[in-house]
Amino acid sequence: MTINEIQDQIIREFSGFQDEFKKYEHIVKTGKCHQVDDANLRTEEHLIPGCQSNAWLKAQLQNGKLFFTADSEALITRGIIALLLRVFNNQTPEDIAGADLYFIDRIGLASNLSPSRANGLAAVVKNIKSIAHSQQIIS
Repeated sequence: MTINEIQDQIIREFSGFQDEFKKYEHIVKTGKCHQVDDANLRTEEHLIPGCQSNAWLKAQLQNGKLFFTADSEALITRGIIALLLRVFNNQTPEDIAGADLYFIDRIGLASNLSPSRANGLAAVVKNIKSIAHSQQIIS
């Protein structure tokens, strides 16, 4: 699936929630289900600066596509990360670098986050795009 197809899928998924509380419940549930099988992820090297709670991000390039592993101590942040990974995993660095992340606004996430959580979301996206840009240069 393309980045936009995945974003559209997420938007449809969230369209069934009538209020913000239900959306946040879904994000927290997504965070609880997000499994991380990388014992070496939670290190200083992978720590994302700018997040309210500790969050870690690691990437691997395989066959021209990026695969991310990420985690956070906070369930809401972990849920947001899981959504971002759903969009960006198994995509080319070029597609990631040029992606317009419209799903964040369309599901109402951006407008309902606290300023510190919004800064954390921006930091995660910035790190993912930075990795994609650096992989474009290497490729």
